[in-house]
Amino acid sequence: MPEKILLALSTFPDAEIARRISNQLVSERFAACANILPSVESIYRWKGKIELGNETFVFFKVSEDRQSAFQDKLRSLHPYDVPEIIFVPVASGLSEYLQWVAENCVG
Repeated sequence: MPEKILLALSTFPDAEIARRISNQLVSERFAACANILPSVESIYRWKGKIELGNETFVFFKVSEDRQSAFQDKLRSLHPYDVPEIIFVPVASGLSEYLQWVAENCVG
């Protein structure tokens, strides 16, 4: 695999915001694609209280060399004070697909 690929994970307050931000990140080549899961239930501690809420979850596919730029851009667009931005390395996969991801994350 010539270039390392990452899954970037993030949650959003609703599907409309997730779509808008995902479209911008893909259009501007920060990510090759985004898979939007429209409804997840989240339970988390925030400012000393347990919160419950419905969110939209997105899997982004990014190349490792775009990780920092992707994170900076997503953080600038995200409505949360502290957005979930987690990167998971892709250990292996269909080489043609991974190459496609790398080719579509060009800065």
